[in-house]
Amino acid sequence: MKTIIAASKNEHKIREITAITEKYGMKVISRDEAGIPDFEIEEDGETFEENSYKKAYEIMKYSNEITIADDSGLEVEYLNGEPGVYSARYAGDNANDKKNNEKLLCMLDGVTYTDRRAKFVSVITVVFPDGETLVARGECSGHIIDREEGEFGFGYDPLFIPNGYQRTFGQMNEETKNKISHRAKALEEMERLLSERGGI
Repeated sequence: MKTIIAASKNEHKIREITAITEKYGMKVISRDEAGIPDFEIEEDGETFEENSYKKAYEIMKYSNEITIADDSGLEVEYLNGEPGVYSARYAGDNANDKKNNEKLLCMLDGVTYTDRRAKFVSVITVVFPDGETLVARGECSGHIIDREEGEFGFGYDPLFIPNGYQRTFGQMNEETKNKISHRAKALEEMERLLSERGGI
């Protein structure tokens, strides 16, 4: 099983990536486990693709190992794609999930369910030491409800109901979410790209 370094420090993301990548013969370890110093990578890109690549490239450059990075967020149609790349800091640089959710609900106050269309987006990038780069994008469409429902997941999960379901991501267990999520779809696409490449 080939070891890949995850650029993310987000334990939730690493767990989701690991749960899916294991079946593809990829063992993901955190940057802490890999002994990468705790330096900050500024996510100043205008797209998920730019941020995902920057995170993967910076860790690969330091470690000279294969690195995988995810940049993801929520795009709400009524808000012209907000919060988008600012999803993790929608309510400010020091915001937490609760504050971000509160701001989103405030921004959608009075908006009907029909007009609360949204999608989660995940862009996963794998960067190899020789500079080769693979990029995969996954999306999961749904709606934003008017209150948090569910104790599972993280971020905007308790507010998002994917199309075809009656429960939020926050009400789904990891197994169910990992079959339909934006990150699952991005990882499926990454697996296809890796297969075309002939593996790691």
